Amino acid sequence: MQNYTEDEYLLLSGIQHYAFCPRQWALIHIENLWQENYFTAAGRVFHNKTHDGDTIEKRGDVIIFRSLKVSSSRLGISGVCDVVEFHKSKNGIPLKNYEDLWSPYPVEYKRGKSKVDDCDRLQLCAQAACLEEMLCCEIKKGALFYGEPRRREIVEFSAELRRKLEVVVKSMHELFSKKHTPKSKTGKFCSSCSLKNLCLPKLCEKSESSVRKYLEDNIK
Repeated sequence: MQNYTEDEYLLLSGIQHYAFCPRQWALIHIENLWQENYFTAAGRVFHNKTHDGDTIEKRGDVIIFRSLKVSSSRLGISGVCDVVEFHKSKNGIPLKNYEDLWSPYPVEYKRGKSKVDDCDRLQLCAQAACLEEMLCCEIKKGALFYGEPRRREIVEFSAELRRKLEVVVKSMHELFSKKHTPKSKTGKFCSSCSLKNLCLPKLCEKSESSVRKYLEDNIK
């Protein structure tokens, strides 16, 4: 995969949007459209609480960094990690102003609960990839903290998840370079999307069907 310049970087947070729905991602990140609903507002409030307090905090053998900016020239993404914990470890890396060695452990906060798909896991994996590139280390796992059960889900950064991340990021860059918004693919997930009144998935679906029928009728 090629290296990108900083002006080509895409928002890391967009990975979750793209994995959820490529059209939603394009409406937000290409067409600059946004509309809030209960879920997005609640998520924003939840994240704001996460970033309250000191930016750096030490608790025993763990150093906690909040709102840590990260980027990857290889993936062409940049963003902010909710929390990155550095655990004291013999196999870790040195940190400025701290003795011993420390292993990074990204933690992403989400309002709801664990999902069947990999939307959130891909975003966390992207954070780990950025940290690995910046700190010249290997990160094997991180965690997603969900607000409804109020507990962590441990995420292993497997080879399969990393390959999936590469495919998603490549597709994002291709669509962004073309300024192309893909067609809608309707599903149950549409009902929870804040952009459904801008996307109009049912209308797009009907319009496409009507045009096809019109052409087929006239050809016949």
